[in-house]
Amino acid sequence: MSNSKDAVRKVLDQVKADNRTSLTAPEGKLVCDAYGIPVPKEGVAKSAGEAGKMASSMGFPVVMKIVSPDILHKTEAGGVIVGLKTVEDAEKAYETILGNAKKYKADAKIEGVQVQQMLAGGTEVIVGSITDGSFGKLVAFGLGGVLVEVLKDITFRLAPATKEDALSMLDGIQAHEILKGVRGGEPVNRTALADVIVKVSQLVTDFPEIVELDLNPVFATPKGATAADVRIVVDFAYVPKPKPRPTEEIVAAMNRIMQPKAVAVVGASAEDGKIGNSVMKNLINGGYKGEIYPIHPKAAEILGYKAYKSVKDVPGVIDVAVFAIPAKFVAAALTECGEKKIPGAVLIPSGFAEAGAPELQAEIVEVGKKYDIRLMGPNIYGFYYTPANLCATFCTAYDVKGHAALSSQSGGIGMAIIGFSRSAKMGVSAIVGLGNKSDIDEDDLLAFFEQDPNTNLIAQHCEDLKDGRAFAEAAKRVSKKKPVVVLKAGRTSAGAKAASSHTGALAGNDRIYEDVFKQSGVIRARSLRQLLEFARGVPVLPTPKGENVLIITGAGGSGVLLSDSCVDNGLSLMSMPPDLDAAFRKFIPPFGAAGNPVDITGGEPPITYVNTVKLGLSDERIHALILGYWHTIVTPPMVFARNMVEVKKEMEAKGFVKPMVASLAGDVEVEEAAEYLYQHGIPAYAYSTELPVEVLGAKYKWARGAGLL
Repeated sequence: MSNSKDAVRKVLDQVKADNRTSLTAPEGKLVCDAYGIPVPKEGVAKSAGEAGKMASSMGFPVVMKIVSPDILHKTEAGGVIVGLKTVEDAEKAYETILGNAKKYKADAKIEGVQVQQMLAGGTEVIVGSITDGSFGKLVAFGLGGVLVEVLKDITFRLAPATKEDALSMLDGIQAHEILKGVRGGEPVNRTALADVIVKVSQLVTDFPEIVELDLNPVFATPKGATAADVRIVVDFAYVPKPKPRPTEEIVAAMNRIMQPKAVAVVGASAEDGKIGNSVMKNLINGGYKGEIYPIHPKAAEILGYKAYKSVKDVPGVIDVAVFAIPAKFVAAALTECGEKKIPGAVLIPSGFAEAGAPELQAEIVEVGKKYDIRLMGPNIYGFYYTPANLCATFCTAYDVKGHAALSSQSGGIGMAIIGFSRSAKMGVSAIVGLGNKSDIDEDDLLAFFEQDPNTNLIAQHCEDLKDGRAFAEAAKRVSKKKPVVVLKAGRTSAGAKAASSHTGALAGNDRIYEDVFKQSGVIRARSLRQLLEFARGVPVLPTPKGENVLIITGAGGSGVLLSDSCVDNGLSLMSMPPDLDAAFRKFIPPFGAAGNPVDITGGEPPITYVNTVKLGLSDERIHALILGYWHTIVTPPMVFARNMVEVKKEMEAKGFVKPMVASLAGDVEVEEAAEYLYQHGIPAYAYSTELPVEVLGAKYKWARGAGLL
């Protein structure tokens, strides 16, 4: 590979020396050749015989063009002939072109005639690359031709892309069927196309100064894929983001912040209504067992704890300092924390970059760097870590322990997480505010929660990712072990800067997030409610062993809507084998619908639900169950709920463990039944056919991404 790198370096050095920002077509061809990206074959012939030989070795048809520095308008001079199909044609064309050129400009300097392979047929696609402010180098793939601008049907992956990434891109566009050959068209060579994508992604990784690249169109045929046109834009001043800190280093600092043995409260207060008072009360009332040191310029004690003028006066070691003082005093107090060797600061105060004071934020970032203090915030509500009974926040104390770790960039969303968790009795291991993300961000939290034995799912709300690539790399690693759910806010922002390439112009910010999340195994939540429901439901469900989903319903109408939801959430409804169909029919009335959904109809006693669900759980060909309950006098809601929980326990004892979700249609009593089911491991929802299937779909997405299916 080194000589190919040398060849590209030589071209780029020339571009740099000329002070240019883009490559000429011949330079683009040299770069493609160096990396084995197929471009049309071409050469310059000096005689008619040579033209014929060249044409036949390339394969017909060919196009021939005059090569002369004195003839700019080749067509006007009669210097271009297209569609030549034989050696004789090529030889004759050579003479014709030469004759025309002499007629056009008798004294023109003629260097020869260019012979170029003509690309015809196949599917026109576009392969490109852009440089994103957050994610760095991305490779793109989409349909080429006239519709590309209108449909914006394009997909992205982080570069360098693997062969698997590249093949997934071919299926990742809406028009992916076209590549398989429609209406008698021939399918494209997928391997050849994936190969071009991988090579482009490697090229832009090796040469970060290539900020935009377009191969448009690439002609994809059953034989191969050839780039008809190459466009490369460079920026020699481009500097990639620095590598993130090593994971071990992140974890060491995060452990001391999240599980401290001693906490200082800078700006602690005895006065009700002050933030420093709420923080103190939450630490005390939340049951935190470590040392608490209030820091206050004058008070001798606060809420029964000895107070100190400065962190430097505290005799013991301090792991984390929680700040509740105005923005303008933070830098000075933070410097004292640095001198005291405190590894973490939780900065609750607002009034920094979000309030038009970026210089105050830049100042604290500098102090953090100088003393190696990790900063959480500023402009946050603080955080909770329930295994340590730690409520380092001014919000209400929170004590429902569980295994979901949630974070938010916004304080309001943080409060919504607290409220939902409390209301739904959803246990959490942590709730963390990230605010302005002056330092600690989502990837730091991923590194901590990845190795935290108290956490088995991570759900994050974010408005932007400071370093999207670092996040994606962390998420890819973590999602193999634990589900990572992300609600990305700000889907409508234009985001992408005006770009000069096709690929750049097509790069909607949201599409990039969508594709990179997919590449990293992240489950994307579409709404706040979904983020919360996934955080609650995904850990409750066991991991499915296969793709076959079965619906059992007492209401035909629910069955149809549940089937629609399966399609929307990428779940595959099992096609019913005849023997299994016959087995279900034994339990259901003759007018019940066969197949999948299994419709047991409305007037059935509880035993029908019990028998059909038992069969669904015991047959190895079925991997997940969706229950549609209909409120009737014969089977009241709580009777249904208790029966289902019994059946689940009985079958689990026999070794049949499968994910099961339920949708309950009925009067208000179904709410209590849904709650009872949920508390016993069956995510259930009253009045919704979408939510239960979305939760099951999220579990499947994670299991597929983690390679467990």
